[in-house]
Amino acid sequence: QLQASGGGMVQPGGSLRLSCTGSGFRFRDYAIGWFRQVPGKEREGVGYISGTGTTINYAESVKGRFTISRDNPKNTVYLQMNFLKPEDTASYYCARPRNAHQLAGNRLSAERYGSWGQGTQVTVSS
Repeated sequence: QLQASGGGMVQPGGSLRLSCTGSGFRFRDYAIGWFRQVPGKEREGVGYISGTGTTINYAESVKGRFTISRDNPKNTVYLQMNFLKPEDTASYYCARPRNAHQLAGNRLSAERYGSWGQGTQVTVSS
């Protein structure tokens, strides 16, 4: 089970840190993906971190602004979001790969993930 938290409302240029906490599985064995979704649009991959934290990927739209990290003893993955833009407004979700512990290839495809946690809303507005 995964649970995302830390969302809120922030002005453009501001920062937020989201957390994704896992339970019921050996957290350190699994990669975690971050995704976001706006009503009426498909879920978009934001970033990926492997179980050890040594492989990290970002969507082009967030590169240089968002940073993913993980603290396995705390069963938590973080998404630090800086220089937020109005277009970052969405519900943010974390998820575990569906049929593997880690992924190769397109790591930001939502179809490759299951065990979706409840999302957390991020609103960037002045």
